[in-house]
Amino acid sequence: MTLNPQVVTLIEKMKEAKIQPTFTMSPADARKQMDEMAKVRDKERTQVLSIEEFEIPGPDSNIRIRLYRPLEADAKALPIWVYFHGGGHVIGSLDSHDEVVRAFCAGAKCIMASVDYRLAPEYKFPAAIYDSYAATEWLFENCEKLGADKSKFIVGGDSAGANIAAVMSIMARDNGGPSILSQQLIYPVVDYSCESGSYEKFADGYGLLTKEGMLWFQNHYLRSSEDENDWRASPIKATRLASLPHTAIITAEYDVLHDEGVVFAKSLISSGVSVEHMDWPGMIHGFVSLAPYLDEGKAAISYISDRINKHLKGLDRI
Repeated sequence: MTLNPQVVTLIEKMKEAKIQPTFTMSPADARKQMDEMAKVRDKERTQVLSIEEFEIPGPDSNIRIRLYRPLEADAKALPIWVYFHGGGHVIGSLDSHDEVVRAFCAGAKCIMASVDYRLAPEYKFPAAIYDSYAATEWLFENCEKLGADKSKFIVGGDSAGANIAAVMSIMARDNGGPSILSQQLIYPVVDYSCESGSYEKFADGYGLLTKEGMLWFQNHYLRSSEDENDWRASPIKATRLASLPHTAIITAEYDVLHDEGVVFAKSLISSGVSVEHMDWPGMIHGFVSLAPYLDEGKAAISYISDRINKHLKGLDRI
C-alpha cells in the first residue's frame, strides 16, 4: 500500500514547523522537543476517572508511577496494564505519553500504570530494565491495594517501551513471576543491531524515525556493541521464546522497525506462543501516538483496546 495521505500531509506540516531530527540534537533538547510536540498534539485529553502519582522503591532510586483509572471503574477489581513509554530509551516521559495512556485506559477499561524509568545516556542499559522490572514486580504484588485484578495483569508499550515489555515477559517467566496474562507490543524495538531489511528500505524515514535516528538511540542507550546481543536489549535474541504470555504485536508498514517486528511475531508463533499480529498498512513509526492527526492511529487504539476487552472476556480463542 502507498503511504497514507494523512501521513504525507503530516510530514509536510512537520517540515514547515521545522521539527528537528532527533539525531541532530542533544538528549536534553530532544526530550524538550518531544514534550513540546506532545503539548501541541494532545490539546484534547481523553477523560478518565482519576489520575494519581506516587513513588515506589527502585534498584537505585525511587521510581515514579502515574496511575489512571477508567470512568467505568466500580467496586470490582479491574485489569491492570503496566505501560512503558517509547522514545528509544533516551527521550519520552509520562507527560509525552499521557494522552495515549488515557486513550487505552478508556478504551481497554484497564487501570493503567505508566512507569517513569530512567533514561540514557545518563543511565545506560540495563538501568531502564532494572527499573521496569522493579516496577512490574511492585505493581503485581500490590494489585489488591490498587484495586486491580492480579489475574488480569498486562504489560505493554510502544517502540522502546514495547522492547521493555517484551523483556519483562521473559524475565517474569524465568524468575517465576509476576504472572503476566498478555503483552501488548506496539511497533517494538526487538533487535538493537539495527540491520534488518526495513532499515535499508526506509533509511531516510517517514516522519519520526530514521536509520540514523535509531543509531543515535543505540549509541546513547547501549554501553558497547556487545550489548546488541544481550537479549535484555534485543529480546529477539533470547535463547528461548517458549512459554511467554499471549502477545499482540502492531507493526507499521513504513517503519525501520517493521521487519524485526514481523520476524519476532513469527519466532514467537514457532515457539508455541499465542500471537496476534497486525501489520498496519500505509503507516509510519509512532502512528498510534499521532492519533490526533491520523485516523488510522485512532483506529489502532480502538483495535488494540477491543482485542484486550475480548481477550479478557474470553470471547475469542487465544
